[in-house]
Amino acid sequence: MIDAGRAAHVVLPGDIDDPATPSGGNSYDRRICAGLGERGWSVHEHPVPGGWPHPDPADRATLAGVLAGVPDDAVVLIDGLIASTVPDLLAPHAGRLRLVILVHLPFDDEAEARALTSARAVVTTSEWTRRTLMARHPTLAERIRAAPPGVRPAPPAAGSATGDRLLCVAAVAQHKGYDVLVDALATLVGRSWTMVCAGSLTREPDLVRRLRDRLTGAGLGERVRLVGPLTGAALDAAYAAADLLVLPSRGETYGMVVTEALARGLPVLATEVGGLPEALGHAPGGDRPGLLVAPEDPAALAAALTRWLDDDALRARLRRAALARRGTLTDWPRTTALLAAVLKEVAE
Repeated sequence: MIDAGRAAHVVLPGDIDDPATPSGGNSYDRRICAGLGERGWSVHEHPVPGGWPHPDPADRATLAGVLAGVPDDAVVLIDGLIASTVPDLLAPHAGRLRLVILVHLPFDDEAEARALTSARAVVTTSEWTRRTLMARHPTLAERIRAAPPGVRPAPPAAGSATGDRLLCVAAVAQHKGYDVLVDALATLVGRSWTMVCAGSLTREPDLVRRLRDRLTGAGLGERVRLVGPLTGAALDAAYAAADLLVLPSRGETYGMVVTEALARGLPVLATEVGGLPEALGHAPGGDRPGLLVAPEDPAALAAALTRWLDDDALRARLRRAALARRGTLTDWPRTTALLAAVLKEVAE
């Protein structure tokens, strides 16, 4: 369905296209902007520089100027990383503009509650986030919709006979659970495996230094490679060379890397938190295409990795389930259609 003639102003974090800081939120925003354009929308992007969600006065002033410059009655889609932190800047425009907030990560604070009140609609990037916001803000429940991420089709990964090529795709940050991962791997020194960790190394440099020291002390400096952020063909190659995606996060609202792995038939070992079970999903026959473990539990993670490495039948079963799940994944046009339907409703 084409929505020719419709216009949307999209307020985005200023680093949306920075290859040094790739994130699921930025990737989602970029895909949505492109998808709306493909559907016939006139998309006016407004990247706002700054340290969101912790803006300084200059960042706030820039955003205030952007909002003031948008014409009356326009549809404005604002990334929640920005909107949820500045309710005082949104409130004066709540009657003049048709505000829609795109929530990647719920903050659960007073500022977020006030910001959502100013919006005519709220779009979340997972059903888990939608349910979470509805429980927190029951009076706004009718305004909250979900548009879970799509995934780009990809050829199946070949996989190895031993399953010993492990991959983690996440920024090296505390909430991603890298410390838990390293502690788990330190107990598996006697087994054959390697791991590539693809993600930004600049967000928490002290953590990176501690992890490198821990890896060296455990004799894993050569087996665990912190390669920094990968995008495009380099990231595709990392997935293609892997046997298992490992995501030990302390919290995730969805986990787009999970569906990126599943799009290649790669099983996933992840923590049972937030939207990760939703992203992992089930194959048509009901099997999980991976394993879920408790967060912040190195022993549980190590036990699951041991099962994966030692059990040929388990690996075969999870690979079959991952390949079957691959055919059920949502594509980006479907995601865009869900979000576009909300914008269209708000515009009318």
